[in-house]
Amino acid sequence: MARVRTGVRAIGAVLAAVLGASLAGCSATGGKRAEDASKAAAAEGRAAVTTPRWTFAMVTHSGAGDTFWDIVQAGAKQAAAKDNINFLYANSDEGQQQAQLVDSYIDKKVDGLIVTLAKPDAMKAVVAKATRAGIPVITVNSGSEQSKAFGALTHIGQDETVAGEAVGDELDKRGRKKALCVLHEQGNVGHEQRCAGAKKTFDGTMENLYVDGTNMPDVQASIEAKLQTDRSIDAVVTLGAPFADAAVQARQSAESKAEVDTFDLNAKVAGSLRAGKLGFAVDQQPYLQGYEAVDLLWLYRYNADELGGGRPVLTGPQIITEKDAAELQDFTERGTR
Repeated sequence: MARVRTGVRAIGAVLAAVLGASLAGCSATGGKRAEDASKAAAAEGRAAVTTPRWTFAMVTHSGAGDTFWDIVQAGAKQAAAKDNINFLYANSDEGQQQAQLVDSYIDKKVDGLIVTLAKPDAMKAVVAKATRAGIPVITVNSGSEQSKAFGALTHIGQDETVAGEAVGDELDKRGRKKALCVLHEQGNVGHEQRCAGAKKTFDGTMENLYVDGTNMPDVQASIEAKLQTDRSIDAVVTLGAPFADAAVQARQSAESKAEVDTFDLNAKVAGSLRAGKLGFAVDQQPYLQGYEAVDLLWLYRYNADELGGGRPVLTGPQIITEKDAAELQDFTERGTR
């Protein structure tokens, strides 16, 4: 686990250095004055650059009400304000509809596209169409395995298999023996990879439970029924922050002693960690995914820069526990973690 966190910190440090150097290099004044001017512009919501007013569009596989994607958007909008970018956003949890939304932005001749590949088969043709049209594409969050083959510049996010393996290791460390992995979106390859990764490193047994993520009462009822049926389950792993609370409620109703753990972090998850209602969360830093996607598109348009050397730019996983939650509380409450 320490190796994973150290790697993420190292990547973050390199990324920050590259981006900081790029912004300083395009300044007419340079040095501390340029840095101060950039900070002042960002604080006032003004662009920190004088490049053209390019338009970037982001299209994700998010369903309605998923707070994770609010955090991604917050990062993207902050970078867009700094980079003088007109930022557009659309989403659909249906693969074909997501592809149609991307197609509509291609027709509008946007200057850059950010897409997710949770359902890669549905997205392959439209990503290829964008690259043929000369529109640079960056993939975020899901689809790291397909990103390069589809023609994207790079992928920004966590490796879902590695993240799952980190969960399996953490469950072992906590002495868990039987776990339930709750998948809330059928057909999402990233979700399958998370559970498969966890099974790979978990010394106990793990069972997948498929639920309808668009119906939270159904999610809670399904988990509750499973916990009532099998009292040997001592851990429940949800794959998104909004589903962690449903699992906690299900555990209480079922009078189960299972620990609830989750992928992703938001204010409610941080509060539940502090209160001891959750064991741990896996943070993939969604704010960073949105922010860097916009920033890297800007760098490509401005200076033909590419980051990652053909490999994904990792933003996670980072295991967050009760002791970490207090430190992150201010960030989660403002919607950036």
